[in-house]
Amino acid sequence: RELLPPWLVIVAGLTGIVLLCVSTKDVPNVLGVFQYGIVLDAGPSRTILFIYQWTTIKANKTGVIRECSSCPMQGLGLSNYSDSPQKVGKILEQCLNRAQKEIPAEQHSQTPLYLGATAGMRQLNLTNHTLADSLLTALTVALKSSPFDFQGAQILSSPDEEAFTWVAVNYVLENFFKYDWRGQLVPSGKGMAGVLSVGRTSARLTSKVEEGNQAPKEGVRLQLYGQTHNVYTHRCPCHGTDQLRSRLLSLLIQ
Repeated sequence: RELLPPWLVIVAGLTGIVLLCVSTKDVPNVLGVFQYGIVLDAGPSRTILFIYQWTTIKANKTGVIRECSSCPMQGLGLSNYSDSPQKVGKILEQCLNRAQKEIPAEQHSQTPLYLGATAGMRQLNLTNHTLADSLLTALTVALKSSPFDFQGAQILSSPDEEAFTWVAVNYVLENFFKYDWRGQLVPSGKGMAGVLSVGRTSARLTSKVEEGNQAPKEGVRLQLYGQTHNVYTHRCPCHGTDQLRSRLLSLLIQ
């Protein structure tokens, strides 16, 4: 049989290298049609606006998304404005204006907008439920006035927050799916990673309950990419950054 021309072998080799090096986020959208979504992550110290985009392509009935950009908002966490909820709209204004510029104007009304508040608002809700409600009401009014499709503002429970973190980490690690050499979505075949998140006063270990094991009552059941995942969080109190800092200072003093 005749040998392949050297130039063809070189081209084929370079193409293979490129395909191996291209990650999930680098695969282009051949249709050129994107949909967008906005998530406001309202943490205890600050709020960050994230813009995501995706196409109509799905992996086992679940969308494939990528982060376009993020915008940290000026000021403190939302719970610090419980005494002056009228200031919330001004805090959100800069990043919402930026989102209007980055997302095509014709898609503003179809772009879902959602706010999830975490530890700071959970604590406020426990200590003063009335103030927490008034702050959420002010947030709702401010976000409804934007041109986007407001889906709600909610204080996330700790298990829900950790479950979302678990999904995000395993999504970035491409543990749910991957692209094969043809550019098609296929199961990754990897196991799911556990996530250890360390807060100020406690640490939380979030992992998937293996099939055949009984899931704890506080677990979260997720249906993603054609598979069911039972995720639970184990909280370790007094193992947060405050305690680590105290132990470090004690050792330095000794």
